[in-house]
Formats: sequence, structure tokens, C-alpha cells
Amino acid sequence: MFLGYFGWTATAPGILGEIITAPLNVNAMTWRTSPAATELETVVIDWLRQWMGLPDQFDGVVYDTASVGIMHALAVAREEAAPSTRKRGLIGARAPVFRVYASDQAHSSVEKASIALGLGEENVQRVRTGPEFRMDMAALRVMIERDLREKFKPLAVVATVGTTSTASVDPVPEIAKICREHKMWLHIDGAYGGGFAMLPEFEWLAEGWNEADSVIINPHKTLYVPLDFSVLYVRDLERLRRVFTLVPEYLRGDTVEAEKNYMDYGIQLGRRFRALKAWVIWRAFGREGMVAFMREHIRLAGLFADWIKTDNRFELAAPVVLPVVCFRFVGGDKDPPSSTASPAPTYGAASKIDNLNMTMVERINASGRGYITQTKLRSRTVMRIGLGNILTTEQHLWNVWQLIQRTAGEIASRADHPESPSK
Repeated sequence: MFLGYFGWTATAPGILGEIITAPLNVNAMTWRTSPAATELETVVIDWLRQWMGLPDQFDGVVYDTASVGIMHALAVAREEAAPSTRKRGLIGARAPVFRVYASDQAHSSVEKASIALGLGEENVQRVRTGPEFRMDMAALRVMIERDLREKFKPLAVVATVGTTSTASVDPVPEIAKICREHKMWLHIDGAYGGGFAMLPEFEWLAEGWNEADSVIINPHKTLYVPLDFSVLYVRDLERLRRVFTLVPEYLRGDTVEAEKNYMDYGIQLGRRFRALKAWVIWRAFGREGMVAFMREHIRLAGLFADWIKTDNRFELAAPVVLPVVCFRFVGGDKDPPSSTASPAPTYGAASKIDNLNMTMVERINASGRGYITQTKLRSRTVMRIGLGNILTTEQHLWNVWQLIQRTAGEIASRADHPESPSK
């Protein structure tokens, strides 16, 4: 009944993978020091590439999280837009002031990467989204044209496939077209949603990926690998190596083979043997097994959305695309559920309803029986659940829904009768 964030779970194969990895204590930095780790990482990266339908021009590297991956991707974009930045720095390379564009629903890792790379937090331009919380293409074009007039240099667009709050999906093909027009780097943040492209009915999620420069997938979100395991794919991985390869003398003897040394593809020298746990889990579940789990989570999300629609005290706050449901308590009748949808609250009532939604989340989580989260959409507080734990059944979901309904009744009653003593 933990439905916070992007729910995931420990599994027997995952535990086994970690148990094997720990005593081996491999440092997966060069092929010579860790040939098995290097070869297995290459294998699982290619399995995932094929599952996602990425062209074979893409190759990848395993990092811990997508936040680290996007920093590496933008570092390559920066180097290609201002050659010699790696050696001389932004000022020495006489680099312009770069702009990076992401929707107002994109992850905060875009800003963090820009801070670390010297691009500047303020140079991340947040593009407004439409009714379905997808990046607005007209707004993106206006921003780029404005920045060009003001002598900024458009560097990259981050398109999200599965945003953190709502799991919305940006229009990647249209974004790719704009990136080609302006010779910008296209980075696809599929950390959460990308994994669902494995399902034939969700292949549309991967539309436009073949036009990208880099793509992030987090198997620790949707493909059942324990934290931490994130894969960055780059079109022509040599572009990444050119930015980060640096071989000191004390490692030169271990890099003489013409094999892949994963230390050359990022800032890390010491690297965990992460590929082993992915290999164990994916061999145990198989592609069909993982697809079955994901389909069940999608079904449960749709079921939960249907339950919300039958209670006129609640409303859906965003379309349900993937196994994330955002909903809002809006008041209305407190009688048994009916099929009548509740009207949207007036602006004056929004603050009170925001407080009620926040209180509900706090009460539910404090109960110890379930866990949900909250977020802000269009400046309004909403409740949110995320499915992904393979131990969560329909009965568990129903129990959480009953807990939500009961908490709503108690809080609404207390709000209407503030003189009532607290229970």
C-alpha cells in the first residue's frame, strides 16, 4: 500500500543480484580490471536498447540516476556547441550564454545539471504546458525566437516521457523538428515513462526517439531493478567519450586493450557492478514477465481513476496516461458515491481545498496503513498515487481508496463543524 513517487519493490531476483554483487566487490572501470562487469554491462545495455526500439547508432552507459545522466548529456551538447570548453572552460572557449528548454513539468535535474556545468540555473527556460501537461510547441518557438533576438544561444531541449507529477508525455516528434531547425541537442528524459515503450500498445511513447541525441531510461523505476540503475544512451557514444576520457599514468597500463573502458564515459572512475543485478532480474522475469507486471499496473491505475469518477467529492486532476493518478478532493456531497461529477471549485475556495488536500495526505500517511504523495498542478494542490510495486494487488488499492474516502469524510466534517473535538 505504498503508492508514493514511482512505486517499486524489492524482488527475490533483485535481492539475489545484490547479494552476489556485494562480495565480488568489482570496480567496473576498465576492461582489464573487470572484464566480466564490462561485458555484462554491454550486454544488458543492448538488451534494453532493443526493447526500447532505439536504432543501433545508439549505445549507452550505466549511471546511478537520471540526474547524473542528463548532466553528462548536456556536457556533450555544450562541448559540441562551444568546442574546446573541456580544455579552456566557457570563458576561454568564448562560449555564448546558452539556453536549455524544458517544460514546466520537467524534472529539477535540468537545473541541477546546468548549475554543475556552469550554464546557470536561470538559463533553463521553463516552457508552459497545455491542458494535458505536455510542452506547448507554440510557446517553445516563441521562447527560442526571443532568445535569438537577445543574443542567447539555444543549446538543448529536454523532452520528458513520463513527467514526475502526472506522467505526461511531451510531443517528441514536434520537438525534434524544432531541434533540427535550430541545430539544438535533443535529450529525452524517459526515466519513468520510457520503460513502457516495451508494451506494443505503448510503442507510440518512442515516436521521435530516433531523432534524439540522447535518451535516459531508469530501469529502477519501471523495469524492476533495485536502486540505483540508470542508462544514458547517446547517438554515437564516442561523442561522450571524447568529452570525458582522461587516462592518468597510474591507469595507463590497464587501458592498452582495444576494449571498452567504461570509466572513459563519465566523471566516475570507481563504478559499481550494477549490470549483474539487472541481468539476474531480466533473466528471471523475462521480457514477457515485465510486460505483464506493467500491464497490471496500468490496469490498476485505470481502475483507481474509475473509482474517483464515481465519487462526486473528488475529481481527476490530470489525464491518466501511465500508472500515475493525480486527483483532488473538491468537497461536494458527502453522501455515498454517485455517478455525478463534481463541479470545479471557485477560485475563492481553492485555498481552503488546497489545505484539505494537504491535510488528507498527511493523515493518510500518518496512519501507517498507506502512503501517497501530493504535488502542485496549475497552482493547486492535488493528491497523487504511483503504481509500480509488484506486491500491490487490486485489494490493496481498494483498501487505500477506502482509507482516502474515510479520511475525506472525517476532514470535511471537521471543516464544516470546527467546534467538534478532534478524535
